[in-house]
Amino acid sequence: MGKQLFYLFIISLLVCSCKTNNVKADLIITNANIWTGNSDLPKAEAMAIKADTILAIGSINDIQKFKGSITDIKDVRGKFITPGFIDTHVHLLMGGNSLLNVALRDVDSKEEFINKIASFAKEIEPGQWIVEGNWDHTLWGGELPNKDWIDEFTGNNPVAIYRMDGHMILANSAALKLAGIDENSPEVENGEIVKNEDGTPSGILKSEAMYLVLNKIPELTKTEKEKAISAAQDYLISQGVTTIHDVDSLGGYEILENMNSNKLLTVRVYTANPLRYWKTIAKDEKNSKWLKNGLMKGFVDGSLGSHTAAFKEPYSDKPNDKGLFIVDEDSLNTWIINADKRQLQITVHAIGDLANSTILDLFDSVVVKNGKRDRRLRIEHAQHLAIEDIDRFSKLDVITSMQPYHAIDDGRWAEELIGHERINTTYAFKSILDANTTLVFGSDWPVAPASPLYGIYAAVTRRTLDGNNPDGWVPEQKINVEQALAAYTKDAAYSSFDENVKGTLEAGKLADFVILNEDIFQIDPTTIKDVKVLETYVGGKNMFVNKVASTKY
Repeated sequence: MGKQLFYLFIISLLVCSCKTNNVKADLIITNANIWTGNSDLPKAEAMAIKADTILAIGSINDIQKFKGSITDIKDVRGKFITPGFIDTHVHLLMGGNSLLNVALRDVDSKEEFINKIASFAKEIEPGQWIVEGNWDHTLWGGELPNKDWIDEFTGNNPVAIYRMDGHMILANSAALKLAGIDENSPEVENGEIVKNEDGTPSGILKSEAMYLVLNKIPELTKTEKEKAISAAQDYLISQGVTTIHDVDSLGGYEILENMNSNKLLTVRVYTANPLRYWKTIAKDEKNSKWLKNGLMKGFVDGSLGSHTAAFKEPYSDKPNDKGLFIVDEDSLNTWIINADKRQLQITVHAIGDLANSTILDLFDSVVVKNGKRDRRLRIEHAQHLAIEDIDRFSKLDVITSMQPYHAIDDGRWAEELIGHERINTTYAFKSILDANTTLVFGSDWPVAPASPLYGIYAAVTRRTLDGNNPDGWVPEQKINVEQALAAYTKDAAYSSFDENVKGTLEAGKLADFVILNEDIFQIDPTTIKDVKVLETYVGGKNMFVNKVASTKY
């Protein structure tokens, strides 16, 4: 926090010097339709930028005085500009690696699933693992894939491909053999080795059982990690994302540090480390505008689609199943208390209502144990909430870090799993805001597309992907465009203690912004998902140009 205040002090001096020394802008954005996110000046026409910082913002006339002989003037011809989007929930290395591996996210038939994997296996070297995938079995009717589907095509390549939620994998026989998994394998605590009728493993591994195979996958080399992160950056910046919260760095921090030192980062990154490693993590005093750490992430439960989310009452389609805790409550409590003592920010993955209620209890106890301070505790997902817990988020100052795309995805089948009553407080965006709780948005990429525009569309319309809810799935939980934009910008910056340097467009803050081809306040909300990112600026530098769409202005 002290370093941020120092930056703000320096920026303030810079702004003052503009007035006294007549400093001229490097870049002026003019003839724009700017949504600033700043309630004191919500709309603007022009913006002056010096180095990586906004000098001034306001009317075209206000900004003219910052024009110098070498100032670059960019006339955007009335196009809509927002602060750069902040995605508060990204799996960076996993996402980048998914771009370089087999893509199964949109596969909607058993045949296509098999064919894509078979084709990919032909393109790679024998022994190379086939990973990521991110399949969704609900798209082809709900039958879980089986190793028998793919074994004949992947005999030379171990396979460990995720279901889209990251809490279930399909492993082929080669991978199961490496992990020593067979019909005699014992049950796994907080996990499941799914068996065929004859007792042999089907290849589906849930929650903790996944790691029997995942731990056999060779770690990516430094070169492979940098390649994955570079691919991820290119994709994210094309979506207008200028900052991410990387919720599982997976050994990528060292690579990010090196890329930062060599000025190779184009997206700002706030990294998380596993909560269980609280003893070995300290905030990096070298935190910069591009890269910082200090976030610790834990887990309580799994996911809804894999029946591993922890609920107070049984699943509607499995009356003897309430899901499970991935980590026991005592361990979580110890980790949270001690990480908090080290002044680390804490966030915990919680999906089911029991998981969310339990974490709220633990967050309550940490305040009692360690005293009051500005913690900005977070819950990742906060997906299914008990009615009595909604007000507790505000009372305990707990930030909800949610992913709106999941609502229109899970909304296709969630009611079958948890019933009509519980879906009323599923992805409860409106209820959370009505309770005066800070709501921030992310994607969960590569589980879902890293498109803030698609996320805004999802939050505002709640139209499920199957087209069966044209008026919105649980429409009472819709929010408006401004609320959704704030969750991706202003409030997202607050969730990482960055509200003084980013999240809104105003003098003294970083010049991170996005140019869109439509004003999303003025168009039919159902078309927001089709809006195009024309250009993305980070620190006043143009990091992305949509070469097709940008030719139109």
